[in-house]
Amino acid sequence: MGIKRVFHDPIHKEIVFDSGKPEELMIMELIDTIAFQRLRRIKQLGAASLLFHGAESSRFTHSIGVFCIARKIYKRLIETKSSFCENKFVLYGAALLHDLGHGPLSHTSESIFDHNHEQWSQNLVKNYSPINSILKKYDKELPKQIGELFESKQLFSKPLKTLISSEIDCDRLDYLLRDSYNTGTKYGLVDLERIISALTFSPDGNIAIKPKGVIAIEHFLVLRNLMYRTIYNHRINEISTWILEKIICTIKNNFEKKIWLDKSLYNWIFCPSKINFDDFIRNDDITFYYHLIRWKDESFEPLATLCKMFIDRDLLKASDISFLGKINRLEVLGFARKLCEKNNYDSEIFCGIKERSFKGFKSNNALKIWDGTYQKLLENSSELIKTLMKSEESSFIIYPGVFKKEIKEQISLLRDNS
Repeated sequence: MGIKRVFHDPIHKEIVFDSGKPEELMIMELIDTIAFQRLRRIKQLGAASLLFHGAESSRFTHSIGVFCIARKIYKRLIETKSSFCENKFVLYGAALLHDLGHGPLSHTSESIFDHNHEQWSQNLVKNYSPINSILKKYDKELPKQIGELFESKQLFSKPLKTLISSEIDCDRLDYLLRDSYNTGTKYGLVDLERIISALTFSPDGNIAIKPKGVIAIEHFLVLRNLMYRTIYNHRINEISTWILEKIICTIKNNFEKKIWLDKSLYNWIFCPSKINFDDFIRNDDITFYYHLIRWKDESFEPLATLCKMFIDRDLLKASDISFLGKINRLEVLGFARKLCEKNNYDSEIFCGIKERSFKGFKSNNALKIWDGTYQKLLENSSELIKTLMKSEESSFIIYPGVFKKEIKEQISLLRDNS
C-alpha cells in the first residue's frame, strides 16, 4: 500500500496522490523539489492583487490544479482508447511542470526582464538535475518528451499538444476557473465535468469533442473573453507593468549610481542570457519585492518614487483614448508631457501611451467536433464561438494622478472636435 497525500483545493476539492502508483509517486517527488516549491512564492496573477484583493494564489496552487485536470482527462480518454495509457507519464509530468519557468509576478516578468517562461520550463526539465533525474528514473526519454511539449511550434504528439498547449488545454481550464474564483468575478462556473465527459478521439487520432459538449465549450470561451477584458487586460495591470518596466529601465540607465542589488537580480537585469539555475531559483516575488522596498527608501530619483508608487499602491492613472484618431492621441501625449515637465516629473518615465490588444479565441483547428460520423470545426457549428474569435485593440494614456482633471478635459475637448 502506498502513502497517500491530500491537497485540499478550493476548485477541485480533494486532490489525492497515491505513492503506490508510480506515475503519482513521480509527481509527489517532483512537487518536493526546490524548483517546484519556489512556485509557492510566485503570484499566479502578478500585480492583479493590487486590484482584486483575493488574487493572492500562487503558481504552485495552479500547477497542482492543472495536474488534477490532466489526470481526470487521462482517465476519460483511456476509456475511449486504451492505448492512450502509454502517454500517462508524459502528460502528468508536463501538466505539473508547465509553469516551472515563471519569473517574479508571473507574466509581468516577460515584460520587465528579458524572460521567456516556456524556454525556462523546458530548460529546467531537460537540464536541471533534481528535476530530470526524477523523470529519468521512470523513463529515460521523459525530459526530452516533456520539454518538446513546451515548445510553441513543436507538434510532437497531437493529442498531448492539445491537452498541454492549445486554446482549450488543461492549463486554461484550471486558470480560468481559479482566477475567476480568486478575483471574486464569478461569471458562472464552467462545467468542467461536462467538457471532460464529452472528450473523445476523432479518426485522425487527435482529441475531439462530442456535440453534447459544445455548449460547455461556448461557456468556457465566454468566460475566457470576460476574464481577459476585466482582469488580465485591466488598466491597473497595465499601469503596474508600466511602473515596473520603468523601474528596471531606470536601473539599467543609471547603474553608475550607487544602488543595492543582489547578485541574482543583477544577472536577471543585466545579463539574462547568463542566468544559471541558482540565480533563477533565488529570484521570486519575495526577493523582488524586497528590492523594491529597499529602493523605495534608499535610492535616487525617479527610482525611489516609482518604487513608492508600486509598493504603496499610489499608482499612475490611465485614461482610455481608443476612440481618438492617431494625431489626437499624440496631441494628448504632448499635452501630458508638457504638464509633467512643468511639474518636475520626467515625462519619458511618468507619462506615455500604452497600446493593448485583446486577442480573440484562435481555434488553430486543435479541437474539432466529432459526432461519430462527421468531423467539423468548432467555429462552424457555433455563431457564438465565431464572435469570440474577434480581436480588439485599445489605447491608454498613462500619467501622474495629479493631472487627472486637466488630462480628462483635454481628452473631452479633442473628442468634441474630432
